[in-house]
Amino acid sequence: MNTKSLASAAVLASAAAFPVVSAAEVTANVGWVSQYLFRGIFQEDSSASAGIDYASDGGFYIGTWGADVGDGLETDLYFGYGGESGDFSWSAGYTGYYYTDDFDDTYQEINLGVAYGIFALDYAIGEWDGFGNPADYTFTSLTLAPEVGPYYTFGSHGDDFDGDYVELGYGFDFMGADLSIALTFSDDLPVSDPDDGESGEYTLVFGFTKGLTFGEAE
Repeated sequence: MNTKSLASAAVLASAAAFPVVSAAEVTANVGWVSQYLFRGIFQEDSSASAGIDYASDGGFYIGTWGADVGDGLETDLYFGYGGESGDFSWSAGYTGYYYTDDFDDTYQEINLGVAYGIFALDYAIGEWDGFGNPADYTFTSLTLAPEVGPYYTFGSHGDDFDGDYVELGYGFDFMGADLSIALTFSDDLPVSDPDDGESGEYTLVFGFTKGLTFGEAE
């Protein structure tokens, strides 16, 4: 697949284990990033996003999330089920990625995730429609994320796609909003804008997210 298609590969949202909630709730979020990277792949400069999610106390979740990708919009639809026991948690679900204005073609994938303590292992297997030339892909990531302080992620694309990256990030709360900074490294993925005339092997991203809980059912 060519660089433009690979760079669009919103193939691949991380399948982080979905938290189990004590009561059913509906939440929403709005956000902005200085550069939209997805699994180590550049998507767009200065991208705004928004989403809404429902999570039941039984472990079922469903939601949608959208982002500005410059040449149109990305819309993700996902659902699944998760559970936990002590420090161990798991999730299994489905995600579909859809685009307007021919930015990219549809991706559909199965997401699996397990986590224990500060470690999380996520795996996705999916298919890209490829504008009439379908391609299969996998994505695997291992994340180390203490409750306080920085997080570290290693991600690897596989099957018909290829490439690895490392992300070092730090997030913190500021007046009820989540602020983040992340540095992403890769020798073989376009972590920076391929149209800026540079072939950078790393990029620094600043982000802002604000969440809101609409309601709970005891």
